[in-house]
Amino acid sequence: MADMDGVREAKKFYVDVPQRMDGFFLKGSGSLDWGMKNRLSRIFNPETGRTVMLAIDHGYFQGPTTGLERIDINILPLVPYADSLMLTRGILRSIVPPSAPKSTVLRVSGGTSILKELSNEDIAVDIEESIRLNSCAMAVQVFIGGEFERQSIINMTRMVDLGSRYGIPTLAVTAVGKDMVRDAQYFRLATRICAELGAHFVKTYFVEEGFETVTASCPVPIVMAGGKKLPELEALTMAYNAVQQGAAGVDMGRNIFQSDSPTSMIQAVRAVVHANETPAKALDLYNTLKNEAKASARR
Repeated sequence: MADMDGVREAKKFYVDVPQRMDGFFLKGSGSLDWGMKNRLSRIFNPETGRTVMLAIDHGYFQGPTTGLERIDINILPLVPYADSLMLTRGILRSIVPPSAPKSTVLRVSGGTSILKELSNEDIAVDIEESIRLNSCAMAVQVFIGGEFERQSIINMTRMVDLGSRYGIPTLAVTAVGKDMVRDAQYFRLATRICAELGAHFVKTYFVEEGFETVTASCPVPIVMAGGKKLPELEALTMAYNAVQQGAAGVDMGRNIFQSDSPTSMIQAVRAVVHANETPAKALDLYNTLKNEAKASARR
């Protein structure tokens, strides 16, 4: 017999110690399955509960965006500093090394370009593709108030259902049309609808007034969208204010890869998000790293 009496007596079962039952660190995610939690833990840092996502999926509707002309040259050096990459399957397969130890959020909605009505999207990537690519989440654009609002909401709920079947979370990305008011009232509406219909986390924009009401009224994590390129101090201030007012991190693209020193900028953003560094000190870090990089390049 493999288990002899003498050996069995030496075993320790710790009968006086209750089994440890950890809660889950991420807002609104306690009831999710193990696979969902594991994938979310690869997007959000369990130590801080926050994430620095690097958004490089812009090409799916607007082609080679400034800073994304060559992903292999401009973006791969930034990967070590990101918690997660938000990208398309085309870029993932053709450029990102499979050995890169980073989680990915896969863009799965699409169907229109900047030349047409953007809200007229459909599901463009199959759930089996997300499984094959080992994605940690699937991103779907939701156009609350847009011409094709209903279709975009149904796109999201379809992916929530499919993702729940296979343990892959869904990220709802709130899109704002040109004629819509970007205020807290609108973002409370948009983010809450996405969460109510099953999104596991939501990407939305920061607003100066009332952003804390947006994060407070959304029962799942909110990740701040970076938006258009801003001066570095403004971008760092926006990120700081967002996380201090309840955001669980940022999903930045242009404010990082269109910076004068992208590798310096993403590290400064990390300091704000994960270390609660002030914008002024983060800017000092950015300038220091930028100057060091220039000096190294001259050697």
